[in-house]
Amino acid sequence: MKKEIGKRGAILMENVVFIILNLLFISILIVFLLKQGEGAIVLEQSYAKYIALVIDAAKPGMEIKIDMEKGKKLAEKNNIDFDEIVKISGNSVKIKLSKNGEYIYSFFNDVNVTCYPDTSNPEDVTAYIFKINEYNAHE
Repeated sequence: MKKEIGKRGAILMENVVFIILNLLFISILIVFLLKQGEGAIVLEQSYAKYIALVIDAAKPGMEIKIDMEKGKKLAEKNNIDFDEIVKISGNSVKIKLSKNGEYIYSFFNDVNVTCYPDTSNPEDVTAYIFKINEYNAHE
């Protein structure tokens, strides 16, 4: 009779340890996913793709203003100057919201694009202006 009680207690303890370890793993996984959802990687990708799509739909002479308040807050948190968040080189948009990473996405529209922070309200600069100049000349 004593062997059966000991065996049942061992099985119960194994199940409790198993459940605790599973709960610990799931909670760590949830914390990781929440951190990634609010992180720079996701925001860099979404900004780069959005800006590229806007440029692809634009015509020469257009001036587009895009609010980047979330990006500015994250960049400030990561000690990145707002002037360095967006760079356009050739037909690529580069977004940098953290020291260690950046995301580059290409657009198809064959135009010259200049971008700079919107300083119309110097107290609260949270937007970028994109000027779609003229189509690139083909050689």
